Parts: sequence; structure tokens; C-alpha cells
Amino acid sequence: MQEQIKLNFEKFLNESSFSNSQKEFKEENFNKFFTKGFPNKRIEDWKFSDLNQIISSNFKDFDFSNKETDSNFEEILVNNFEHNKIIFINGKLDKTDFSYENEEQIFVEKKDLLDDKSDNNVLLNLNTAFLINYTKLVVKKNYQFKKPLIIYNYLTDSLDQSCLNMRLDIDLEENASLNIINISNDNTKNNFINFRQQINIGNNSILKSYSLDAKQSSNFKYSFNDINLAKNSHLEYFVLSKGSKFNKQDINCSLNDEYGSAVINGIIDLDDQKHHEIKTIINHNEENCKSYQLIKSVLNDNSKGIYQGKIYVNSKAQKTDGYQLSRALLLNDNVEFNAKPELEIYADDVKCSHGSTSGNIDENSIFYLMSRGLSYDQSKKLLTNGFLNEVVEKITNEDVKNLVKEFTGIQE
Repeated sequence: MQEQIKLNFEKFLNESSFSNSQKEFKEENFNKFFTKGFPNKRIEDWKFSDLNQIISSNFKDFDFSNKETDSNFEEILVNNFEHNKIIFINGKLDKTDFSYENEEQIFVEKKDLLDDKSDNNVLLNLNTAFLINYTKLVVKKNYQFKKPLIIYNYLTDSLDQSCLNMRLDIDLEENASLNIINISNDNTKNNFINFRQQINIGNNSILKSYSLDAKQSSNFKYSFNDINLAKNSHLEYFVLSKGSKFNKQDINCSLNDEYGSAVINGIIDLDDQKHHEIKTIINHNEENCKSYQLIKSVLNDNSKGIYQGKIYVNSKAQKTDGYQLSRALLLNDNVEFNAKPELEIYADDVKCSHGSTSGNIDENSIFYLMSRGLSYDQSKKLLTNGFLNEVVEKITNEDVKNLVKEFTGIQE
């Protein structure tokens, strides 16, 4: 596999029009990936998700050269509410639509990548090596979006055994606000999507970001999100991890100035033999910042769910308020759930807590509901809906909340 990827990379460089400095930069990143290969369980952050073994078991080789962009992406468009659009087809920016906004206050461009902070993450090295360019969205100072923005990631049916490397960065300047939703279509072929995002939230700005992996697919996904918050800024981040065969969401959130706040909530809802992981790090780098995390998992059949969460408090981050909780509902004996909650605190005037629980469904509650006329399946569904609804109700955008309820089958 590694040698085949190397041949693909050499072909990619030879057919490109990169400058010498760009080629050297990409070769440097590829060599970092090639030396270490895909992450395996010997790496602490991947101890529960051996990606090297997962890739080798599901892929014979990778195709990096798919250029087809003909599609019928309209089939995945959300019609529940008015929204703006950015559409990617097979990892490439296809079109933008900001018809509900003042487009003079929004800036979208394709940029060359000549600088990179990979932090020894080989998947980021792979991403950088194969990117031709990346997309950057800037929301200008004092502008508040009137409607949500949906990022559509559409894969054509022809994609098979492909590796797509994508990057979309977002900058909110001072006193700006944006609601953004990420949605993908279903795809019956095995593909690996390696997505990277860097988000900067300026002073007094608000970002609400919703990552919805809801459509059933055979795809394998890795997403790395590096989020930086300035003074008095706020982040609401929600993850629905449900549809793909494998999905790992890596969220690194840094509160870099005082009075910043971050809320990260998520649902892992799995069946069959799906394997999903959410990993979060909240870095409290300045004083008077708050963070809240709640992750709930419902696992059925032979699925595997993982949550790794860490709160880091710098020595100068006094008056920190950090909360983290993971809860898992195991619906049969064949599922597996792993949790690794962490606190790393170097300040003395803080309020931090973390915890993790997992257990089977309450048979007494099932019996009670059945005594009131419900079937066993109806009773189980009612209890699981109630379990997950606590997280869904924390979504502050009503349109997104209703969309998530539709995707998860949670009824009003």
C-alpha cells in the first residue's frame, strides 16, 4: 500500500504545475507520512482505532487521480429551510451560493498552501501532500449571516477505492457570526475522505458549527478541526456520527483569550459493524474561559464507539470552568465502547469535572412501557430517543435541531 501511494504521489507531482518551493514543501510532508505510515494502535491517540489495520483490511490500493465532477448533487440538498451553499464534488470546490447575504461581506478563495502546522499528525501530512489548493471562507468584521450556510460534500457513484484530501478554512473577523452545517451524501463504494479544517473566531464573534454524518455509506472518514477562539468569542460545535462505516472526528479547540466559551456536544449512533470515534481537546490558555462537553453514544449490533476527551488548563488560565461528560447506552452484548476522559490542570483557581458511564438499557423501564401497551422494540426506541434527546435539545438553531431529529428518528 505504501509503495503504491508513493507512486501515486510521484505521478501527482510530475503532472502538476507547482513551483519548486511548492514541490519541496509537498515532498517534505509526504516523506513524513511515508516514513510512519497510517496511524496504528501503538500511537496513544489511535489506541482504540487502528487505522493502519482498518485501511489494509478494506482497501487494496488508493486512487488519487479521480477528476470526474459530473453529478446530480441536487438529490442531497436540504429543503427544510432557506440556506446558503458551498458545494464540493469529489473533494473539489464546485460552486457557492450566498444569495441570502451581502456578498461584499463574504470572501471565498482558493489558496496555495506553503505553510503548515501538522503537529506530527501523518494524516495532515498526507492531506497537505496531495492538496492542489484549499478553500478559505472569510466573514468580514461586523457581519452576521442572515441564513445558515450548508457545506455539501458530494461523492459521485464512480468513486471507488479513492483517497480524497480536502481542506476548508474559516475566519470570522471581529463581531461576526455564522451558522455552518456539514452534510455528505451516501456512497456504496469504499473511499477514504481525509478532511482538514482550521477555524479562527475573532473577538466578540460567534460560530455555530454542525457536522452531520447521517447518510448510510461505506466510506471511511477522518476529520481534523483546529479551532482558535479570541476574546469574548463563542463556539457551539455539534457532531452527529452515524452513517459512515468508519469515522473519526478530531477536534482541537483553543481558548486563547479571556471570556471565551466553547460548547461541544455529540452523538454516536451506530449499528451493523460501524466504528466511530470522537476525540476532543479543549485548551484553556487564558483566564475566565468556559467549556462544556457532552457526548452520548447508542451502540447496537456489532458496532464500536469511542470517546477520548481532554481538558487542558494552562498555569495562567485562572477562573477556568470546564465540564466534560460521556455516557453510552449498549443495546446488546456484542458492542464495544471505550472512553478516555482526561484533565491536565496547572492552575489552582479552577472548576473542572469529567466523567464517563456506560451500561445496558434498563429492562425495568422496558417492562413498564410494555405494560402500558408498547411493544419491546417501541419501548427500546422510546428510551433511546429520550437518552439522545438531551444532547439534541442543546442545539440552539431550531432548523438544525429539527434536521438532526429527522436524521436520528427522534420524534417531538
